[in-house]
Amino acid sequence: MSAQPNILPIRSEPDKAEDPHALASSIAQLEEPERLRLAQQLLGADTCKRLGIFCLPTGFVLSVVIPVYNEVKTLERVIESVRNCGVPTEIVIVDDGSTDGTRDLLDGMRGDEDLQVIFHERNQGKGAALRTGFQAATGTAIIIQDADLEYDPAEFRYLIQPIAEGEADVVYGSRFSGNNRQVFRFWHAQGNRVLTMLSNWFTNLSLTDMETCYKVFRREVLQQISPTLREKRFGIEPEMTAKVAKLPGIRIFERPISYHGRSYEEGKKIGWRDGVRAIWCIWRYRKGIRAVKREEETPSR
Repeated sequence: MSAQPNILPIRSEPDKAEDPHALASSIAQLEEPERLRLAQQLLGADTCKRLGIFCLPTGFVLSVVIPVYNEVKTLERVIESVRNCGVPTEIVIVDDGSTDGTRDLLDGMRGDEDLQVIFHERNQGKGAALRTGFQAATGTAIIIQDADLEYDPAEFRYLIQPIAEGEADVVYGSRFSGNNRQVFRFWHAQGNRVLTMLSNWFTNLSLTDMETCYKVFRREVLQQISPTLREKRFGIEPEMTAKVAKLPGIRIFERPISYHGRSYEEGKKIGWRDGVRAIWCIWRYRKGIRAVKREEETPSR
């Protein structure tokens, strides 16, 4: 009699313990501290820190300030991305006099609990919209989010990590220090680098991307500088940087981010005149808040 081959029975369904969807569902049901412990066991504590895997402090809320001007094509997708970022958020949208249907779209969102919608009756500029948004923000930390699709809210958690863990007061997201980024136009990249270099010269910082949209502030830090902000357009970027840099004991971090730049045909608004204004702002605000106070105290002649 010949020996029968050892044939394992064929299972009609995969074992639930081996089903990746069931495993993912089980992990999602764990409390955040338990998920962190599991990740640290699998990956190690150092790797988790590098990947932005950490526990948010109890009650932490991120205020996302979104200045909007004629962004009806992308605004809904940006809001949805913010809502799916994995961080408790308060969304503050400031419409800066849009004329393309954005205001009608926002009017229909006024009842959303996680949204504050504020309207400027006339277009004043990104800086003016940010100043309005900063006044309305109530979160533990505040981040700036453009209303186009150049920046990805999925990176919020990674950006806020140094603040949430008590290591930083301000975090800048750098478009130039990451490995996975869109290639810039040559002169656009060089212009950004020149402005960053000039800013670093006067602030004594070593940033790689001063003009980045993604700036995150502890609320207490932003409260110190926001009443002194003056710039109505894109000059607010070097102004904020100069004033933050001069605060005593300030801790500024920089983290790499992805970036998907759009062309002027697609709606990009910043131009060469804004670059010239940025140089003026770097010089004007080089002494931080003290220089502004001195100007206000000097009687006009």
